Amino acid sequence: MSSGTIDIDEFEDADADEFAERNDTERIVVFLDANDDRAWKAATIAERLDLYADAVSAILSRLKERGLVRHKRPYWAITNDEERLQSAYRLHRHHESADEQYGGERLEELRTDEMETVQ
Repeated sequence: MSSGTIDIDEFEDADADEFAERNDTERIVVFLDANDDRAWKAATIAERLDLYADAVSAILSRLKERGLVRHKRPYWAITNDEERLQSAYRLHRHHESADEQYGGERLEELRTDEMETVQ
């Protein structure tokens, strides 16, 4: 399993409940960032994080599209663009804060009579 550690600055800057629940994407990014001296196979990441390999592969592909991970078959590594990674982290936290403050989006409440139904 994973090393069970985080950077001390991340620990000091975190809210008391910040680490309680991380989604799979966050867990993968944190894992790769904490182990940035290595490149990993998707199956190994899945095993270390106790996730399904197919889910990890899909998430890694989305992260690659966003420029947050690098890929050379069959290995994956966190981006070496620290500014891009920090910017994505700040944007993610901003969205989380907005959801907490205003509540998550409820698409049914946004529906109007003019909207088409997509099936």
